[in-house]
Amino acid sequence: MKLKYIPFIFIVLLIFLGCKNQNNKELEQHISEEKIKQEKYVPVIEPNRYNVAFLIMDGVFNTELTAPFDIFQHTIFRDSIKPMNVFTVANTDNAIVTFEGMRILPDFNYLKDELPKIDILVVPSAEHHLDSDLEDKAMIDFVKRVDKNAQFITSHCDGAFVLAQAGLLYNKVSTTFPSDIDTMRERFPNLDIRKEVLFVHDGKYITSAGGAKSFEAALYLCEFLYGKEIAQSLAGGLVIDWELEDVPHLIIEK
Repeated sequence: MKLKYIPFIFIVLLIFLGCKNQNNKELEQHISEEKIKQEKYVPVIEPNRYNVAFLIMDGVFNTELTAPFDIFQHTIFRDSIKPMNVFTVANTDNAIVTFEGMRILPDFNYLKDELPKIDILVVPSAEHHLDSDLEDKAMIDFVKRVDKNAQFITSHCDGAFVLAQAGLLYNKVSTTFPSDIDTMRERFPNLDIRKEVLFVHDGKYITSAGGAKSFEAALYLCEFLYGKEIAQSLAGGLVIDWELEDVPHLIIEK
């Protein structure tokens, strides 16, 4: 005898098995996500190196981040110097999305992780460094805390606005992205902000115009720490012509 319909109980069974299978998939996905969170990658901080932290956030610009990161990371391939541990810090464990769309998982969350001692802080430029980022009290307080013990604080492009907001550039000479110098002077009228230079070194602070010149400010710090030969070697490895004398800059002698 041919069946003209599917028994009701069979339909219920199919629905039950389908729902159970879907629930299992959702559970497996949840477990996988939790496992990823628990297994967060933490970079190895080698001893006897400078610890260099890059402060990143949504909207950070690629060049101001990757240019000094490349220069400093390559110090581990040079002999007879104190090289650098490079790592990123942010206010989240989630991926940071750069202005250009690159996704980066921060190495450390400065709001909750135990961070290594930071010898050098790098503040690349970000999309909102002229407005909402400057109202981020937790971020500004983090910069202030790091400043107390860091040997150098560096900024690229509008990262100088963060240093200024944190009160680090008073009685210092600095610079920023060329077209934003007037804006910075208006917002911080008591600061000495220079034009027609690509970077300024005043005490422990190095501020640069940013963009491709972020490479040059980073190379300058390497020349300051390691000497001209090492700086030129690092530049050569990235096919960059490096002669400090050819770069418009200002060094404040105290």
